[in-house]
Amino acid sequence: MATDIQKLMGTSEEDDDEEMDMDVKEEDDEDEENGGKNIAAQIIAGGGGGMASNNSDNQFQHQQQFQEQVTTPAGGARRSRPLEEKERTKLRERHRRAITARILAGLRRHGNYNLRVRADINDVIAALAREAGWVVLPDGTTFPSRSQQGSRPAGGTSAAVTSSSSHLVSQQTPPASLRGVSPGYQTSVEYNTCRMKGVFMPNPSPYDLSASTQPQIPAVVGEGGEQTESSLHIGGSMDIINDKQIIDIPPIPKLPERDFAGTSFIPVYVMLPLGVINMKCELVDPDDLLKQLKVLKSANVDGIMVDCWWGIVEAHTPQEYNWSGYGRLFQMVRELKLKLQVVMSFHECGGNVGDDVCIPLPHWVAEIGRSNPDIFFTDREGRRNPECLSWGIDKERVLRGRTAVEVYFDYMRSFRAEFDEFFADGIISMVEVGLGPCGELRYPSCPVKHGWRYPGIGEFQCYDQYLLKSLKKTAEARRHPFWARGPDNAGFYNSQPHETGFFCDGGDYDGYYGRFFLNWYTRILVDHGDRVLSLAKLAFEGTQIAVKLSGIHWWYKTASHAAELTAGFYNPCNRDGYAAISAMLKKHKAALNFSCSELRMVDQQVDFAEALADPEGLVWQVLNAAWEVGIPIASENALPCHDRVTYNKILDKAKPSNDPDGRHFLSFTHLRLSPLLMERQTFMEFERFVKRMHGEAVVELKV
Repeated sequence: MATDIQKLMGTSEEDDDEEMDMDVKEEDDEDEENGGKNIAAQIIAGGGGGMASNNSDNQFQHQQQFQEQVTTPAGGARRSRPLEEKERTKLRERHRRAITARILAGLRRHGNYNLRVRADINDVIAALAREAGWVVLPDGTTFPSRSQQGSRPAGGTSAAVTSSSSHLVSQQTPPASLRGVSPGYQTSVEYNTCRMKGVFMPNPSPYDLSASTQPQIPAVVGEGGEQTESSLHIGGSMDIINDKQIIDIPPIPKLPERDFAGTSFIPVYVMLPLGVINMKCELVDPDDLLKQLKVLKSANVDGIMVDCWWGIVEAHTPQEYNWSGYGRLFQMVRELKLKLQVVMSFHECGGNVGDDVCIPLPHWVAEIGRSNPDIFFTDREGRRNPECLSWGIDKERVLRGRTAVEVYFDYMRSFRAEFDEFFADGIISMVEVGLGPCGELRYPSCPVKHGWRYPGIGEFQCYDQYLLKSLKKTAEARRHPFWARGPDNAGFYNSQPHETGFFCDGGDYDGYYGRFFLNWYTRILVDHGDRVLSLAKLAFEGTQIAVKLSGIHWWYKTASHAAELTAGFYNPCNRDGYAAISAMLKKHKAALNFSCSELRMVDQQVDFAEALADPEGLVWQVLNAAWEVGIPIASENALPCHDRVTYNKILDKAKPSNDPDGRHFLSFTHLRLSPLLMERQTFMEFERFVKRMHGEAVVELKV
């Protein structure tokens, strides 16, 4: 077992073994010296739960009697144990310590944990809990921080501490380092600062509710009712139970909020439900929708965003378009004097997070796919993904005599002709062009339908015949025809980077073949965006076009950035993978719609620490890459948000406080219109957010 643990932790080096041996030897020597006292102390500590109701005098007498029994030559239970049992116990203890020592050595070396030399499993558990944002007191009392739970520790309204050896117990700050980060690897802020020298890096936001930034609230406990630190000011109530002071810690004051009055005006849009238009291209429940739009108008929302689904409009026959439902919706928006952001949705709806309707690709496209499944993205096992068309057919006439790019262009031209008056009047303020799954510029590397689950690294999607033909041509031009293949050691959808030979530290991703393959893989992505946007600019001349980019933030703190690589973003720790995308968008004067702005490291259901994720670092890398070339940035929330803390986080990104160039978002889209948003309290919070995005003053601002 020890050998297995050693292999897993990667700590077979000689210095770790030496440290382990010294640790075990010292602890064995200490056991021999202390004799039965250690065992007595452990039993007393283990029975603490049973003695909690007794007073301190009874505890002292019980402990003294037990120690006398163990240490007297005549009556020690430990001395009466057979010699063989003692030896077996010692062997088991030595084995346990050997395993523990290797675990601790691995955590110190590969996780940057600041563990003491004689650390035990309690120290490890405490470090993990603190890293997750929990409060761990020195006596072992553990409870969620107020930033996580918004309430006092479970089990009562006060925090009780009964330790007789300490009068002052305070929260301990979590380790500054992050678990699982390679030796010498920098934190996300340091990493991005070094990587993007000379570009804007914000100050830490007051809305980042990480454990390390929480105010430290001490609790004062005295045996005789006296307070040992006169400098502590605690305004809570105090009770006495069993001669112990129980201090009711007051709530943490509300975090200060920035005053956005007089700041730049950022328009706010609200995304309509996915199924607002049905498969017959009819507007669903127009009366109820009109009421909701009027409510949004009362909050001074600037407009709405809606998907124009390819699978609805061109559903049955090529180049036969039905825009009737959208025409009725757009007229309703015009009458309310709202604006429109429209999405050219060339992807399937259904099967992804947040999808509550099913809208497949057009029927005639599905028919072609049955006879030629290579029009869809394909993984290494040959599984097809009908979520969107493969970029390999962008220039292949396999869609009833048209290429995929020509199909997209005809669709966009039809939309422009149908709603030309809305363009002329400025009602349609932006057109977002779908470029991949979920309308985002990325490969469908993480399909739930194929078994992917967060935080899996995903798989490369380049195994249809058209992309393989492109890869072969590129390899032959490089004079390495044997490189015309995908990686064979890149793991599976739910693998982790260190489990693969391609993505692990020092893996093939950074070798000659790996760099060749990843360069080709990301070039296919950029070229696809370039081709489609060149035609979109023609179709929507005079109107702002935009591209949606997803935030693949998991495994961002590893060297390879595996999840980004499989999605097509060639962004390992020694390369900026978003510069080429930003340059392409700049070429077509397109805006970047980035959907990761509200994510934060604490208060999320997803375990970011486990996946070495860093949404914050990714956000600022992408924003800086875009601002560096001067392209506008729009944004939308990736997850539902209705609380003030999340809104403040979005505001902090939309209007950076210390940016010397005064840069800010072009617009923000709230995802999405729902019954929850229409509830009174939720809507009041949203209305307050809209005012602050508009640069208006709000009442009761906590500063």
